[in-house]
Amino acid sequence: MRPVCAYLEIFVARIAGVNIPTNKRVEIALQYIHGIGPAAAKDIVGKVGIEASRRVNQLTDAEVLQIRETIDKDHTVEGDLRRETSMNIKRLMDLACYRGLRHRKGLPVRGQRTHTNARTRKGPAKPIAGKKK
Repeated sequence: MRPVCAYLEIFVARIAGVNIPTNKRVEIALQYIHGIGPAAAKDIVGKVGIEASRRVNQLTDAEVLQIRETIDKDHTVEGDLRRETSMNIKRLMDLACYRGLRHRKGLPVRGQRTHTNARTRKGPAKPIAGKKK
């Protein structure tokens, strides 16, 4: 890719709408894309044929393009993945199944206890008037 700033010669690889970090190994940098984890990143790097030790700023334009095409062809990432996930949750809520009801109420969905803990899903604790004795 062409440098963003001519006098600084900064190389920025933009894949799937995300500026991936330039000084990291390709396998690690690809994981900054939503929907690509360690296994998928290793698979992509293997398909394109890039060495594991190569860094993003050492990639050629052709290699970046190959990575882009591989991701577009084989993986659901970023906006499409977020949309698909939210549609799945919305479907559960419309069905009014148990998981959908838990999503609707903002409670843990996968069987965790709520008597204590679950503060991430339930939000900050609300004091109850007249509770203290």
